[in-house]
Amino acid sequence: MVGENRAILYGYWLSSCSWRVRAALNLKNIIFEEQNVDIVKDQSQLTNEYKTINPAQKVPALVIDGETLVESMAILQYLEDTRPEPRLAPNDPLQKARMREICEIIVSGIQPLQNVGLKSHFKTDQQYQEFTKYWCNRGLQTLEDLLRNCTGPYCVGNQITMADLCLVPQLYNATNRLELTLDKYPTLSRLYGTLLKEKVFKVTHPKAIRPQNVVSRL
Repeated sequence: MVGENRAILYGYWLSSCSWRVRAALNLKNIIFEEQNVDIVKDQSQLTNEYKTINPAQKVPALVIDGETLVESMAILQYLEDTRPEPRLAPNDPLQKARMREICEIIVSGIQPLQNVGLKSHFKTDQQYQEFTKYWCNRGLQTLEDLLRNCTGPYCVGNQITMADLCLVPQLYNATNRLELTLDKYPTLSRLYGTLLKEKVFKVTHPKAIRPQNVVSRL
């Protein structure tokens, strides 16, 4: 039996990982409050207070059902297992595998290589920018090749899945923070345009969840 207490999402408004979870909570109609953890300016994630919530000192973290969960994909799977409707994964085994392919390319092959935490390990901002843009473009090309011949209105089949929850925040990062163009990726560009019109991505968009709109800061 799922708990009745309001869930708490510790996230950062521009974090793509936080956006994935925020969108899933919205789709699952789970009542939650969001507490902003400023991982850029204030670096609130490095405090001892936040370390007790997430030992990895990253976002997001979700307090739900009396438990604290970290890592966005683990959180999405928990929500899927405990609140199965509406589904965020296809029933068909092949389509489910396709969904996981897309998720893995993004969460393992792109997002970690553009993380702001890497910046301090480069001698110059230019080196960091070149590195992040290279790996982002490479990942986007892989997604374009995979999705070109199999995608529909959404990444996989006729429903929003975890793949879409990963794709939209990644493309937002690519086009805004990294200032990349999607001209070379017509399939991704079309999908992105379609998905941004969905209510879930409108109400959970960073522009709607900027700091003055979140409940509180850590």
